[in-house]
Amino acid sequence: MGVALRDIISPYKHQVEFQDLTGIASVDAYNALYQFLSIIRQPDGTPLMDQDGRVTSHLSGIFYRTCNFLQQGIQPVWIFDGKPPELKSRTIGERRAIRADAQEKWEQAKREGDTVGAFRYAMASSKLDDAVLCSARELLDLLGIPVLDAPSEGEAEASHMVHTGAARYVASQDYDTLLFGAPLLVRNLTVSGKRRLHGRMVNVQPETVILDEVLTGLDLTREELIDVAILVGTDFNEGAAGIGAKTALKKVKGGEFQQTVVSKLPDLDPEPVRDFFLHPPVSSSYSLEWKKPDHDKIISFLCGDYGFSEDRITPMLEKISGRGKQRTLDSWF
Repeated sequence: MGVALRDIISPYKHQVEFQDLTGIASVDAYNALYQFLSIIRQPDGTPLMDQDGRVTSHLSGIFYRTCNFLQQGIQPVWIFDGKPPELKSRTIGERRAIRADAQEKWEQAKREGDTVGAFRYAMASSKLDDAVLCSARELLDLLGIPVLDAPSEGEAEASHMVHTGAARYVASQDYDTLLFGAPLLVRNLTVSGKRRLHGRMVNVQPETVILDEVLTGLDLTREELIDVAILVGTDFNEGAAGIGAKTALKKVKGGEFQQTVVSKLPDLDPEPVRDFFLHPPVSSSYSLEWKKPDHDKIISFLCGDYGFSEDRITPMLEKISGRGKQRTLDSWF
């Protein structure tokens, strides 16, 4: 997911601590849910499930990460995707095929006892269905977290919120938010801590990327950064074969963008892609309100409906409900 700009963006990433990230975070909901579904799994890749076989990995991620956010003074607002643009139809089809192929390889790896391969393929098979989306929304509502529906791409709306000052930063793994104009991107916010990477456990910390710093450092305009992304490939167009981020950067800075499109991507009109990143459908018609978590209903939902351990859920709820010495929600809102 997202555009492969890591090779040119990496020098501008800065590790930060949670205490540096207080304030309103516009969370790219689909991105966060995919992360939870991909990472929160058993060693062979099997997701967390209740006794009825319903996936609960995302619920675990939402609950524990939200509790952590609130304790750290972070006020999340989750932005869900709306109707995808026609430009994205190719990508959607390709992702379905990739997930189906990964599902088959996951099952085969499990049969062969290949735990490392099984986990890797399981991560790639993660999908968002109606059950996942509906249960995620219900839990967020019970936790008192505001949820917004974007007119189109969630990361575009999240970026717009930061650009207009409604939020401090976008929480997402994808660099696309920079193309949509997010002044500040925070990566690893929803997946910080210990996580499995290439078969081993690593420590992952939040990191910031400042758009102005990237553009200044690369000596690009935002429009030119979008052109770099177009050559690499975005959710809205196929990239040029054999061209990575560093090569694309050289071609754009050398004035070779149009020439490269003509020779490498003869069927592509880059203008609609560029225009979508610069002028995506977004909305400012919303109000944000954080409410106190509904303790009893959360217990009923997670423990009664989905079989979570009440002994593990209750202490976390007490930490964010003002019982004890932790900061209360009133002190934040």
